[in-house]
Amino acid sequence: MNEDAFWALIDELSARPGTRDERLEWLEGELLRRPAEESVAFQVRLEKACGAADTHAVWRAADRIEGGRCTDDGFHYFTLWLVGQGRKVYGAVLADPDALADVPEVRALAGRHHDEWDDDEWPEWEELDYVAQDAYDELTGQEDDDGEEFLDAVEEAEEAEEAEAGEEEGEEDEECGTSGPEGLALPRLTALFPLGPSGS
Repeated sequence: MNEDAFWALIDELSARPGTRDERLEWLEGELLRRPAEESVAFQVRLEKACGAADTHAVWRAADRIEGGRCTDDGFHYFTLWLVGQGRKVYGAVLADPDALADVPEVRALAGRHHDEWDDDEWPEWEELDYVAQDAYDELTGQEDDDGEEFLDAVEEAEEAEEAEAGEEEGEEDEECGTSGPEGLALPRLTALFPLGPSGS
């Protein structure tokens, strides 16, 4: 599964109607129709996309939205949610985290207390991290091994891809452009979520 194939699945996932659980059920079904190696490749792409979004600028944006309550685990789940928004939104936010202010799902949260947010509204999507493993385990009959075979396969695939890519990943990180001061100001998110953290 190359990057375009990964994002094609994600874009379809983001566009589908229904609850998050229903959409994840669709995604698992798509992976179950493919060889087990595709589930491994999907997870490699997912982790790489989340890793590229793991920047201080994006964290500040997530923390602003969540009112200063974004934990380390919560931020990882936020990056999963961000990937799940589709390639266009993901790319825009990596280029400028303040672009989250344009995302309808984020705007819908503004002016409401966190206690009023439904589970499906929270900008975190932990469950997306488990779909590929569930599909792989079912395809290989490894449901009882706590995911060890899957995680080993993902690690091997990541190492092989890194060896092939060489400096390519570093070049992609430079293109994200989230480390400059413009990525930290967040004027539009601050306007939407004025009670968020104001410190460094």
